[in-house]
Amino acid sequence: MMNRNYWLDGIMGLVAGDALGCPVQFHSREEIALNPVRGMRGHGTFDMPAGTWTDDSSMALAALVSILEHGSIDPDDIMAKFISWKNDGAYTPFGFAFDEGATCTYAIWNYQIGHDWRTCGKTGEHANGNGALMRILPVCLYCYEKQQAGQMSDTEVIEKVHQIAGLTHNHLRSHIACGLYYFMIRAILNREGSLLNRLQEGIDDGFGFYEKDALNHEQLEYYKRIRNITDFIKTPSKEIRSSGYVVASMEAALWSLGNTRSFADALLTAVNLGDDSDTVAAIAGGLAGLYYGYEGIPAEWLDVIQRREWIEQLCRRI
Repeated sequence: MMNRNYWLDGIMGLVAGDALGCPVQFHSREEIALNPVRGMRGHGTFDMPAGTWTDDSSMALAALVSILEHGSIDPDDIMAKFISWKNDGAYTPFGFAFDEGATCTYAIWNYQIGHDWRTCGKTGEHANGNGALMRILPVCLYCYEKQQAGQMSDTEVIEKVHQIAGLTHNHLRSHIACGLYYFMIRAILNREGSLLNRLQEGIDDGFGFYEKDALNHEQLEYYKRIRNITDFIKTPSKEIRSSGYVVASMEAALWSLGNTRSFADALLTAVNLGDDSDTVAAIAGGLAGLYYGYEGIPAEWLDVIQRREWIEQLCRRI
């Protein structure tokens, strides 16, 4: 794993998933079943060309650029870049933002008013959409590098992941989703064995970390279905929701990864679940990219990714 550019693997996996799901976002599972997604295609929900990615990738790339420019995680700079994305179309395929999540939009507006990254994110029960999880990958990879170098402990990593998740979604349930994602990323990069085994080891590490603090127990309970992934992936598809709720998105992404054996199959499975198809596939795509590698992404998908050279240049620079 360490000889590969895992920034390229993960980020392009995320972007590919986002772009694959973009044309059928908000379509029901039944609608998609009439014309299943089998590869990159254009138009659909936002009437965009094939390979177009959405706010999921834009916000992740904004964080990536911030990390690249500063060599650190700077919450104020990340928020400034989110403002540039929303207002000026930075970090987008065609120079304008679209498909903006309401919670992210609120946080950006709130930051512009108060200039406090600690309080701009929503904190209530309704701050548990998937808008933090979809963009947390660059932060996780940065923290992974620091931890591998002996510069961050688990506690310091998760504090940083929670901070950046909280810029928009400042509720512990969303924070935990991003923290569990980090532990799965670390297990994919550090452990041996199948993807399913590595995901389980990451979940074990994550639950072990969060269970140490009783204050986490109530919110951790929302993730109980994925505690044993081998059992969870046997869940019938009709019981897998693929909505914008962070727990449902996490479950749908892991279910898709656990029931497939290639990058393409994992993401096609995720997209064809319908509803918030682009984000579920982006979440799954980050993990799948890290496991299967850049070379595992179908070439015909990469060929149509909008601004592909710019994204790949960022990944190679960092």
